[in-house]
Amino acid sequence: MPDGIDLEKKNREEARWRMLRVVDAGRPIAVSEQIIWRVLADIKLSLSLNTVRRELAYLRDLGLLELEGEDSETWFAKLTASGVDVVEYNFPSPAGVARPRKYW
Repeated sequence: MPDGIDLEKKNREEARWRMLRVVDAGRPIAVSEQIIWRVLADIKLSLSLNTVRRELAYLRDLGLLELEGEDSETWFAKLTASGVDVVEYNFPSPAGVARPRKYW
């Protein structure tokens, strides 16, 4: 079912953008995965905590986030300088992150 796959991809990419925005809002303090999960749930992007971790790791691998506590019970995320540049529209958004077009 190609439409279903495209919808899942779209949701993942939007969730990654929203995760970056949540972590940006917490700067300079690291944001816990539970806060990220709760914000996504509040805006109707329901993901499991495991999926949140998978997408956080994806963003880390892109160099947009640093993760703390990966071998502990709770993960915390902080934006890297590149992550800040993407969120502030100073750098192109990488493939896999559904950043909206700049409207100003």
